[in-house]
Amino acid sequence: MRQMYPKHSEKIVNDPANRTIFDVLKKAHMDGYAGVRIIGGGDRVKEYERLSNDYNGKLYQFDNVEVRSAGERDPDAEGTEGMSASKQRKAAAEGDFKTFRKGVPASMNDKQAKELYNTLRSAMNIKEGWNLWEIAPKFDWKNLRENYIQEKIFKMGQLVENVNTGLIGKIIRRGTNYLICVTEDNIMFKSWIKDVVETKNYQEVPLKNLKKLVATASNKLTNVSGVPADQRLVGTDAHRKYVETMVPGSTWGKQFINKYRKK
Repeated sequence: MRQMYPKHSEKIVNDPANRTIFDVLKKAHMDGYAGVRIIGGGDRVKEYERLSNDYNGKLYQFDNVEVRSAGERDPDAEGTEGMSASKQRKAAAEGDFKTFRKGVPASMNDKQAKELYNTLRSAMNIKEGWNLWEIAPKFDWKNLRENYIQEKIFKMGQLVENVNTGLIGKIIRRGTNYLICVTEDNIMFKSWIKDVVETKNYQEVPLKNLKKLVATASNKLTNVSGVPADQRLVGTDAHRKYVETMVPGSTWGKQFINKYRKK
């Protein structure tokens, strides 16, 4: 991304601890921001609005949460305007670098684009007999839904990840073309079947053991929070500051929050 958008490279954060939409929002809250603006594709706006506002005041505290559309995607447009993640995956899976290159900004040279192309192909682990609906579900909706109806994929109790928000949850309900899932932290989210993928490490386990499995997957994606072991003594300043950071509007951190408020 830094190669693609060099003018904004210093603003692009690469932090494995901030994988989900909630990780990012909690980080912004802890950094003292009073408001946030979320940018997403036109088809993501409602999902982002619901999730971000439903948990404002619970997981984080902002004066306002604004969600803006980056615009509707035109699939017939040339260049990056008509590109999408599904198109790029499809081109990579089919070994079509020429089409893939069209979806990469001109700020990246051919060598960098080819490295990205090869990295994607390697990560997708493409094998003989791959199915289009597994690579680019939007381009093979019929077969994706057929496999879903036959319960060959996305079974009850299975762990799936929403590719838009990063949330990982257990399937508790299967709709006509959507899933209702619950994360380890009891956050309920709804996902269209085209927007979820099965977690790599999923294995058939009893439902009673799934909470432990979710925790294991989640811990791999986030850093352990808190204070160092030698500073956890109740009554110390380090412990007090840590506890107060979890209380929106507390004295600790208020000076940072006020920093971003309009005078």
